[in-house]
Amino acid sequence: MRIRKRNNVQIYGNGTTPIMFAHGFGCDQQVWEYVIPEFFDTYQVILFDYVGSGRASVDAYSRDRYGFLDGYAQDVIEILDELNISDCIFVGHSVSGMIGLEVALKRPDLLSSTIMISSSPHFLNDGSYQGGYEEKDIQELLCMIDRDYREWTNYMAPISMKNINDPKLTEELEEMYADQNPEVIRQFAEVTFFLDMRDKLEKNTIPSLLLQTKEDNFVTKEAEIYLHEHLPYSEYVELDAEGHNPHISNPDEVTEQIMGYLQAKLWKSS
Repeated sequence: MRIRKRNNVQIYGNGTTPIMFAHGFGCDQQVWEYVIPEFFDTYQVILFDYVGSGRASVDAYSRDRYGFLDGYAQDVIEILDELNISDCIFVGHSVSGMIGLEVALKRPDLLSSTIMISSSPHFLNDGSYQGGYEEKDIQELLCMIDRDYREWTNYMAPISMKNINDPKLTEELEEMYADQNPEVIRQFAEVTFFLDMRDKLEKNTIPSLLLQTKEDNFVTKEAEIYLHEHLPYSEYVELDAEGHNPHISNPDEVTEQIMGYLQAKLWKSS
């Protein structure tokens, strides 16, 4: 199966500079619909779904490959290689921020910069490190998926969005969760919540922008600051937005920050 079909790769825009948007756990490329139009004039916009998510192939899903973050990073590498793209800007939400880092470490030629939105290097508390969760908390979430997937989507969406002013956005996210494959989500949840990228952060050689909201029920402020302090060449911006999904709830602010960062980089290099 060709990679573009496998990962439901979609390309938009009139520009030549490639920028790839990668969705987070439980979602698909639709989450970027409010952000990407602003990039069409000057960028080549690349969207995709990870194998098993959205409209990507479920038949291509392998528990062995996608039981680790490396399998998802390999999706990105194979897509960019098939498109013959290098020096791509990578925008990753949540776990995709760490997937982008994994790609940058394995194939630094593929990425020119990474932009991480609401990303954490480790979700578990570990000594003085406050990731936000104890292992029993994660096990309870996994048990909820096993017991009643729809119950889990009803529970997770409002916690993730944290947007009581616009319940429609929460409903849209809940439906997106509900449309995913429960077996894939179960394993992706394990990969996401048990990942630990802390030992790899110092190896980064690519400029990064870290965007974090004021209040995020999944990513602690301590984890985001830790990421910034230990990730070389990173810039940190706290958004006015709240919740784990600012690209959905506050797309204009997210777009403005990304555009500003990229324009500043372009100005410095000229």
